[in-house]
Amino acid sequence: MNTDPDAPRFRVRPPAHWINDPNGPFRWRDRYHLFYQHNPAAPVHANVHWGHASSPDLAHWEHHPIALTPTPGGPDEAGCWSGCLVDDDGTPTAVYTGIDRHHTGLGALCLARAVVPDDETLTDWKPLPTPVVSGPPDGLDVVMFRDPFVFRDGGRRWALVGAGHADGTPSVLLYDCDDLAAWRFAGVLLDGNDPVATDVFGDKAVGWECPQLYTTGGGEWVLVVSLWDGDPMSTGYLTGRLEASSEAGLRFVARGGGQLDHGRAFYAPAVLQEDDRALMWGWSWESREQGEIDRAGWAGTLTAPRAVGVHADGALSVVPAPELQLLRAPEPFVTEPARATPLPRSYDLTVTARARTAVGLLRSADGTELTVVLDPDEGRVSVDRGVGNAAPVVVRSPARQVRVLVDGSLLEVFVDDRATVTERVYRRDGDVAELTVTGAGATVIGWEQVPPTHG
Repeated sequence: MNTDPDAPRFRVRPPAHWINDPNGPFRWRDRYHLFYQHNPAAPVHANVHWGHASSPDLAHWEHHPIALTPTPGGPDEAGCWSGCLVDDDGTPTAVYTGIDRHHTGLGALCLARAVVPDDETLTDWKPLPTPVVSGPPDGLDVVMFRDPFVFRDGGRRWALVGAGHADGTPSVLLYDCDDLAAWRFAGVLLDGNDPVATDVFGDKAVGWECPQLYTTGGGEWVLVVSLWDGDPMSTGYLTGRLEASSEAGLRFVARGGGQLDHGRAFYAPAVLQEDDRALMWGWSWESREQGEIDRAGWAGTLTAPRAVGVHADGALSVVPAPELQLLRAPEPFVTEPARATPLPRSYDLTVTARARTAVGLLRSADGTELTVVLDPDEGRVSVDRGVGNAAPVVVRSPARQVRVLVDGSLLEVFVDDRATVTERVYRRDGDVAELTVTGAGATVIGWEQVPPTHG
């Protein structure tokens, strides 16, 4: 693994070169599998394959050989782009976007099947030579078409596909794919003309990428989309219900929503629906110059797994997966805020505030500082990277607790259990990584993250 001190050690990423979207989180034979967009040759977005890692516990990850490789002359010859994984009658099957050499934004929907389904590592994959959907449906003037996501409702299997239309309207398309070999277009699940979507997302996105759908114990559905305006923008969610539709098989009736992550380095999340919870991973890109990336030899990381749901008021519920506690050192390195404390490269920190509380994490030689400020009376939490003219990220919340996960350059701030902020922060010569907590009555506890042990 890369020894760059800015490189995350405990999050899923390849040993070198490029990673972007997480794909196909999947539970098989008591192991979690996570695939991802990967260029095995350089730290740039090109030559996209599917990388692959698996874990028994969401904390310790094992890398496997590349799962999907572009097929010369095939529908994915210019890239195996984003998709999902499903259990197709006992055979794990990847459903993904194939990009050919004529790629103009329109992908084909392709399948690849596990060669040895009984192998818990799912090492070998065989792509089918012909797409199950060669392009967007006729008559909709679709100019962006990619990122299938398969789910079940009403005893049937359905799929979402991210789309954008020539007039600038984003949408999520719906397919009936109860038989994975025979897909039928079933209509538009939701588009950017929906008043709730417009109110929540605004009108800048021209495409909705990587649609994901999960359900909660209370029966509410959550639709997650990544907002695209020619480049990745941000991510959002809508809460609501699925209804049978005469025009389409289903339609999504939104009742509310919000920003999925408030940071500047989070995109294209993927969801794993389990019986009792839903887990989410996102892609965190680099926020440094390409020259620095080239010298480092790697780009991107996936986030920590997050357990996501919905509160009774319709707001997002999001917390780190409990399994991440397996990464905690046996004893905390800090248990009280009375003095400045050196910070390790990777740590798990919780700060609870009674009044306005400032949490300093990294002080630069020029006097700027990485800080998290909780102000429950004002109803806001801010994260300031202390970089150039970048404005602080502000979350409107009367939060009294934040949990901060730092792994190398990856910073993830969980604001109570209602919001997250994902940022990238790189240490430079002269920086002092030191914890300071100022605020009447504040409490703090933090653990270094260390390789998990088993036994």
